[in-house]
Amino acid sequence: MLRSLSMAIAMASAGMAWAQTPPLSVRTDLVSIYQEAANNNADLAAARAQYRARQELVPQARAGLLPNLSGSAFVGDTRTKVDTSLGQQRIDRSARSYQAQLSQPLFRADRWFQLQAAQATSEQAALQFSASEQDIILQSAEAYFAVLRAQDNLAATKAEESAFQRQLDQANERFNVGLSDRTDTLQAQSAYDTARANRLLAQRQVDDAFQALTTLTNRDYNSLEGINHDLPILEPVPNDASQWVQTAARQNLDLQATNFAVTAAEETLRQRRAGHAPTLDAVASYERGDNDALGQPNDALSGANIGGATLPRFNGDVEQTSIGLQLNIPIYSGGRTSSQVREAYQLLDQSEQQRESQRRQVVENTRNLHRAVNTDVAQVQARRQTIISGQSALEATEIGYQVGTRNIVDVLDAQRQLYGSVRDYNNARYDYILDNLRLKQAAGTLAPDDLSALAQYLNPNYNPDRDFLPKDLKEAAQRQLQTRQ
Repeated sequence: MLRSLSMAIAMASAGMAWAQTPPLSVRTDLVSIYQEAANNNADLAAARAQYRARQELVPQARAGLLPNLSGSAFVGDTRTKVDTSLGQQRIDRSARSYQAQLSQPLFRADRWFQLQAAQATSEQAALQFSASEQDIILQSAEAYFAVLRAQDNLAATKAEESAFQRQLDQANERFNVGLSDRTDTLQAQSAYDTARANRLLAQRQVDDAFQALTTLTNRDYNSLEGINHDLPILEPVPNDASQWVQTAARQNLDLQATNFAVTAAEETLRQRRAGHAPTLDAVASYERGDNDALGQPNDALSGANIGGATLPRFNGDVEQTSIGLQLNIPIYSGGRTSSQVREAYQLLDQSEQQRESQRRQVVENTRNLHRAVNTDVAQVQARRQTIISGQSALEATEIGYQVGTRNIVDVLDAQRQLYGSVRDYNNARYDYILDNLRLKQAAGTLAPDDLSALAQYLNPNYNPDRDFLPKDLKEAAQRQLQTRQ
């Protein structure tokens, strides 16, 4: 009697309580996961705050080239004691003044280059934030398909456990009627115990994958839409690694950010060198206050009648207005400016080397991912055929076991190989999906539309215990078995 993989799947999904799936009404799709991650992910929120903070460098640097207006006020009392022929005399005076000062930089080369550096840094920050947004797209897909991968792996493991349970029952029956020895029962028991342990581990991996999804989005989920097996498995377009590398050189966001980092370092070097240049400002001031506060000449003591009872005092307000040019020529500052120039030069060299390292990494990643996608395409097709062959081999081995030409070890090995092929097939499918997205990220073209395109192949009625394998594999295996008989 043929014992196909589909029979084991049916028993696993119908006969075990842990094979049930959550209600379909609460299933979440890939695009919804991405939207939740974009709105709630803590790392992305931190990147957004960092971006906005670095945007403020531009108005801060620009302020150094704009007029500066300040105001001040002073109120105070002065007490003076004078020794005279009449004894010690005390003079109390109150002082108050108000001042406004306006300065306009006319020539400040260092501040101009500082503004240029700030603008480059702002562009770098914008690109880095865009890279973070793009990374959330990939992280959403990785977390989503990690759950689906774990669920399919659990489904295969449960089917394997069911198959080994059935094999153990048969071994016990054959032993009871004297058709086999105790060794067959022990072998079947060992295989079943191992499969049960693997199922427990696979269940934990599903829970871990859901927890990672919660960490990404700050939302709890208990069921996701599965990916159909009719997802096209196609080679990358264009299937030319050099074209992907050229696209990455133009559009990779991290690489573009390093270009602006170099520009910022160049402008900072110019700013430090400008520390040796003179500065010129236009300065205007207005001050109003009493005579004492403004420090006007006061002959109160020299013109006083020392022998009299009173001392003369000048009262009333005074106004002062000034306007002019202020030139400052740096001569020597203890070597600080020269040290800052040397520091800026080394930082420029550092940023150039980091850009070159990033360029090489982008080229390597792009080429590797292009090869990975092509390998994944071949892997999916090869793994499908491996399942077909493995299922045919298992059925043939079970027939041989029934007629006495094969032993229990042969059957158990065939089952292990079959379910190993099942897991390899599903892993190859998910590797293909994720490597495609990673290739697009390396090229700088990854966008939310790529997730929408994948969402077209999601199935809200996907049941891992029933659908973890294509439906056509059973018929293909039977045809292959009939051909060989």
